[in-house]
Amino acid sequence: MELVIFVGLQASGKSSFYRARFAGTHTLVSKDLMRNNRNPGRRQLQLIAEALAAGRSVVVDNTNPTAADRLPLIELGRAHVARVVGYYFASRLEDCLERTRARAGANRVPDVALYTTVKRLERPSAAEGFDALYHVRITGDGGFKVADWIEEPDDGQRLV
Repeated sequence: MELVIFVGLQASGKSSFYRARFAGTHTLVSKDLMRNNRNPGRRQLQLIAEALAAGRSVVVDNTNPTAADRLPLIELGRAHVARVVGYYFASRLEDCLERTRARAGANRVPDVALYTTVKRLERPSAAEGFDALYHVRITGDGGFKVADWIEEPDDGQRLV
């Protein structure tokens, strides 16, 4: 049983990656599906706990930009003896802006939301308690390249 935590900007490919790699095996939990909920964070934890208690693997498809945002998720996974796996979606802000501007209606993310997230985004680290971490990038053909995690210092010159 796994708890998979996605980390990355809006429009970095997280939801498409879920559909391509996990839709048949993992329960999806996303705050995007809780637009009318007064406390989506609480509801998210409740849904994750229910799925893990039932023995189902879960993917948390949100930006999860900071270690503080990820900590309660990791702790919940540990409490349910799940393998905790992180996928960091490396991308350029400009590419994410372009992708979201091509979306229609409620699927379009306001530019300000991306700028806010990029300011808060912290690269995950194995020290947070992940059992495994991976880099994910969108390839030119719309697919995904997944690579083993490499711990790197944040030098300000990296893809977010």
